[in-house]
Amino acid sequence: QVYLVESGGGTVQAGGSLRLSCTASGRYLNNYGMAWFRQAPGKEREFVAAVMWSELTTFYADSVKGRFTISRDIAKDTVDLQMNSLKPEDTAVYYCAAKWGTRSRLPHEYGYWGQGTQVTVSS
Repeated sequence: QVYLVESGGGTVQAGGSLRLSCTASGRYLNNYGMAWFRQAPGKEREFVAAVMWSELTTFYADSVKGRFTISRDIAKDTVDLQMNSLKPEDTAVYYCAAKWGTRSRLPHEYGYWGQGTQVTVSS
């Protein structure tokens, strides 16, 4: 069982930055793939970025590549998402998720989810 709690959402103007944090608790975290997803009103949940808890390798959705950075802090049990050069189309509820084994872009493969945090980017 893994418990995830997100924080750091808010409202920012286009071009600004926000940093989201996901605090994880549970056993065997090193065996989990961690990811951020987002869901805008009326749209399906979409992949944003992912990292293995035990590795530094990361991958991103094309829409955020070069602007967002995912990182994990093993000592603090956190997975962060640094978001720069934000655009109005980045507005969504952002979710942290965990899955046993390798990371994935597919939301249905993730068994553990946080409650979500709202990010609003004004133009």
